[in-house]
Amino acid sequence: MSVTSASARTFRSLQRHRNYRLFFGGQAVSISGTWVQNIAQAWLIVELTHSPTGSPLALGALAAFQFLPYTVFGLLGGPLVDRFDKRITIIATQTTLMLTAAALALLSLTGQATVWEVFLLAAVGGAVQVVDMPARQAFVFEMVGRKELPNAVSLNASLFNLARAAGPAVAGVLIATLGVTVCFAVNAASFLAVIGSLLLMRTAELYRGERDEEQQGVLHSLGEGVVWVVHTRAAWLTCGLMLVVSTFGINFSVLLPVMATVTLRSGPVVFGILTACFGFGALVGALFTAAVGRPSWPILLWGGAAFSALLVVLAPLHWVIACGAMLVVTGVAFTTYTSMSNATVQLAAPDRLRGRAMAFYGYIFTGVPAPLGGLLAGWLSSVGGTQLAFLVGGGVSLAAVSTAAGVRRGGI
Repeated sequence: MSVTSASARTFRSLQRHRNYRLFFGGQAVSISGTWVQNIAQAWLIVELTHSPTGSPLALGALAAFQFLPYTVFGLLGGPLVDRFDKRITIIATQTTLMLTAAALALLSLTGQATVWEVFLLAAVGGAVQVVDMPARQAFVFEMVGRKELPNAVSLNASLFNLARAAGPAVAGVLIATLGVTVCFAVNAASFLAVIGSLLLMRTAELYRGERDEEQQGVLHSLGEGVVWVVHTRAAWLTCGLMLVVSTFGINFSVLLPVMATVTLRSGPVVFGILTACFGFGALVGALFTAAVGRPSWPILLWGGAAFSALLVVLAPLHWVIACGAMLVVTGVAFTTYTSMSNATVQLAAPDRLRGRAMAFYGYIFTGVPAPLGGLLAGWLSSVGGTQLAFLVGGGVSLAAVSTAAGVRRGGI
């Protein structure tokens, strides 16, 4: 296969769909701004606690506050997304997130920010994600249709991880030179790009699926989605494995700041570099899955196994270059696994249940694991450093992948 044909296959959703090109461009700016804020927010917690060695539990608490609303209400977002216009819904959620970023910038600028105020704004942002996350994921189908969906899902992952690579690097420099306030202001401005892209779309070109009946109760609608997941083998096996891996293995928002400050005894620049290394690897993994096309169970399982094993390898490292290099490889495995999981659930879902299916997947991916896993990772780091946290996370995740592989072979 020529390089030209491989490239065309990798980016075909962008080539064929104007609405998706607009969305992709707007998200490129907005998600980069979000990552700049994520890094600055974590670093602000380190500064407000006045002690890098005393911050692991505070960072774990930040993760808990950020994702606790999703843990409590996450499944309710699916029924709402399935009955309202997804494009309008995303405009509303992105506008709200822009206002929370602006509030954080104002607090930081005036020197009035406290740990609890940062926690509160993180919780507000988490509450918005209850609707925003499933709406954005389900909206991908409306922009590209079923045939191009797996490719677009992988391209979305590549976009997210390109931002993961660029955003932290920019944040590290901005924090070191101008402070965290500028990072929050940059994120607030970045939301204008995605809101503008949604307003410029041609709605007649969207692939409108069957919408949920509006008179159906939210709880009844939610129950219908849960029943579908429980009775669909591809969905429950994918989500069950993701629940374990996310809870124990995907806690980088807590562990990388601690690795930079405590394990490697460095500052915000190294923190940004480590996060960017992981993001670069994740970008490579996303482009690989975009070229593959349809989801594949062998690739999904191998990606999960490689990610888990690499966490174990990462645990004893104490050299910046070695940690950065290992995070690049870990990022490749991470996105290979998560992109395949996302596309598997999306393609298995009927059109009218796609919002609920993605809400359930998002709930399993972040709603339950993020607060519990964040607190667990913070506690493990305070007891035995990032070495213990990575070792436990990788070991438990590897056991889960092995179990899932056995269940699949057994035809259960």
